[in-house]
Amino acid sequence: MKHRAIFLDIDGTLTEPGTNKPPKSALWAIEQARKEGHFVFLCSGRNYDMLSPLLQYDFDGVIASAGGYMECQGKVIYDCPMTEQQQQTAMDVLKKNGVFRTVECMDGSYTDKEFKDFLKTHAKEGRNSELLRWRKQIEESLNILPMEAYRGQPVYKIVIMSPSSEQLVEPRKLLEKEFEFCIQDENEFGFINGEMINRQFDKGRAVARVCEYLHIPLCDSVAIGDSMNDREMILVAGLSICMENGNGELKKLADDICPSVQEDGICCAFRKHHLIEN
Repeated sequence: MKHRAIFLDIDGTLTEPGTNKPPKSALWAIEQARKEGHFVFLCSGRNYDMLSPLLQYDFDGVIASAGGYMECQGKVIYDCPMTEQQQQTAMDVLKKNGVFRTVECMDGSYTDKEFKDFLKTHAKEGRNSELLRWRKQIEESLNILPMEAYRGQPVYKIVIMSPSSEQLVEPRKLLEKEFEFCIQDENEFGFINGEMINRQFDKGRAVARVCEYLHIPLCDSVAIGDSMNDREMILVAGLSICMENGNGELKKLADDICPSVQEDGICCAFRKHHLIEN
């Protein structure tokens, strides 16, 4: 049997969004796949600190920050934070336009206090109070700290939350040459959220880099994800699978759709595509 390289997104794929506990069925399937000689990697937009709670489980490596930092079998094989110039320019123009920032570093993430203040001020409008509670839960479970604690560490990615599309016009004009703005649809709370990802890397190129390092043909790679920040790895992998709970556009791009994370999707996909024995 040929050995395959399997790449798993975390939030919405391996775990429910913002949590760190995979279903027992997924952990069992990963263990069985590795016993059969396959390589299994976390491939996440999370930075290394955010995904570190999952390292108590056995994986062959991690792809963090959407491909900006990569480890394979205990060795760092790619490391590409923003330059100081990129970092400063991005931080300044986002702040100038009132776009809320969460910077992701190796050792932690740091978010603008103004975002919480804004939500508190408008807590009675629409569903902002629910969003405020959601943000509090996310920050506690993923160890997101206030921006005041940031000490200039190298930044791999900036997560953005903008009250309007107009406030993103100048940042995009200034930064889009070097950064892709991976914008999610306007959410139910009226905000526009997304990520700024360095054009030097993405999840697709990360999959290719790992396969090259392991001398595994790209056609023998498997990618499983749920959101549009998984688009590149879904397009690159030999076999691509989207979760049933995933983005509608991503489902159109994927080769197959598996049950949701709550319905043992990873285990079902591994069985269906013979990554483990039934």
